[in-house]
Amino acid sequence: MSSAAIKDLVEIVEALPSEVQAQVVEHLREYIADLQDEQQWDASFSRTQSSLVAAVRRAKQERAEGKATVMDYEQL
Repeated sequence: MSSAAIKDLVEIVEALPSEVQAQVVEHLREYIADLQDEQQWDASFSRTQSSLVAAVRRAKQERAEGKATVMDYEQL
């Protein structure tokens, strides 16, 4: 974020009553934490995506060769 955008945000928040400022800050903390969590999941998924694709291909191959069996969810 550019420093101009941060400056605008600070000015907007400073214009609010102090109780509301505290609420805004708390919401921003939660929002930023959610964004960071999403970034971590995206990075993790992109690192494992090729492994997931390979596993799907193996499963499809085994199914086509008749090696796959139906999973009994009742026994889990």
